Amino acid sequence: MLNLLLLRHAKSSRSDPELDDTARPLTARGREAAAAMGRRLAGMGLVPDLVLCSPARRARDTWKIAAAALGAAPRTLVRDEIYDFGNGGRLLEAIKAHGGEATTLLVVGHNPSMERLALRLAGTGDERLRQRMERKFPTAALAVICFDLASWDAIGTGNGDLQSFVRPRDLTSGKPG
Repeated sequence: MLNLLLLRHAKSSRSDPELDDTARPLTARGREAAAAMGRRLAGMGLVPDLVLCSPARRARDTWKIAAAALGAAPRTLVRDEIYDFGNGGRLLEAIKAHGGEATTLLVVGHNPSMERLALRLAGTGDERLRQRMERKFPTAALAVICFDLASWDAIGTGNGDLQSFVRPRDLTSGKPG
């Protein structure tokens, strides 16, 4: 069984137009959401064996804060290919290339590629969660997709099961995810 956790970076600031996109920091709301998602991962018993993280500051900071709240420090690879805004194909290639022996892998990245990859892989699961994810994959949202497979090389279109989709507001509203 393989568990893929797709975490979109938390809310970031656009207040400085001179700042390069990769250097944007998290807002206070983003820092709170990242910590809440780390606590949620802990509550779900999902501690990644490996993290693939975008090199963008907002993604790295999201993971740093979430990891502190999770209380874990798994091996983390900062990979340029995770800084992707496409159809999720580059993310899938990175997962297959680096997943190795990990059974629980977390990717911290960007939209629209996070949403597109989640929708592409999740062939089964709670339809309400899928519809919620289709409407919007907001900042700091987390999709949990499980595969009844032995190798990351085998994951592909529709062979995953969407187990959970949690948005930061779900953690304050009490909605299940």
